[in-house]
Amino acid sequence: MSLAGRTALITGGGHGLGAAIARSLHEAGAEVVLVGRRAELLERVCAELGPRARWAVCDVADPASVSSLAEELVDAAEISILINNAGVAGPVAPLTEIDVADWDEVFDINVRGVFLMCKAFLPPMVHRGRGDVINIASVSGKRPLVRRTPYCASKMAVIGLTSTLAFEVGPAGVNVNTLSPGPVEGPRMDRNFRLEAERTGTSYDAAMQTFVSRAALGRMVTEQEVGAAAVAMLGMPGLCGADIDLSAGMVA
Repeated sequence: MSLAGRTALITGGGHGLGAAIARSLHEAGAEVVLVGRRAELLERVCAELGPRARWAVCDVADPASVSSLAEELVDAAEISILINNAGVAGPVAPLTEIDVADWDEVFDINVRGVFLMCKAFLPPMVHRGRGDVINIASVSGKRPLVRRTPYCASKMAVIGLTSTLAFEVGPAGVNVNTLSPGPVEGPRMDRNFRLEAERTGTSYDAAMQTFVSRAALGRMVTEQEVGAAAVAMLGMPGLCGADIDLSAGMVA
């Protein structure tokens, strides 16, 4: 499908899933605005993409930073796509050993960030009577993942936020959906497998195989597949209030 003439704002766009989603939307013809906390990462991705790509520094958990971003982009081309991707993995530990500060950081970025970005950028979409919001959650928000309570709880919160918000702005013509990837190949999962191997006294390969054996396809998904899924969701006008699993068939 073509996204020509549309502008997408992608949080956490300097690396990982955010950069992959930006590439897919850009390839589909959209103008993309990448947002994150590290200018050098954002600048690098925009240089790779070339025309129709811009960046801005913003801390999505900070109301003042989000307000400044909205003011900075007020005269920019119409933003009709918001991808709330920014997130952190948080600690890997039993709940009783997790610091309050670490718990709060996960919720500040993974949940509060979604709230603040929607609060800032939904009103123009509602006013125009069209727009799309895709909140990136995780299959981990819907199944147990031992030693990852802050992350799982935050992603379940995003799913709940999305389903309710869809009923608030859907009547105005704005589609709000959740994309829930399963384990995605990359540095974050490499870290998790190393930690699990240390905890269980097994090898990295054994830890990874135990994890992916729960998927019907016997593998993780790729960043490129997540980007393609986002584009596909934007091509479904009747999709609203949905939570789309992209997990290679991962089961609870």
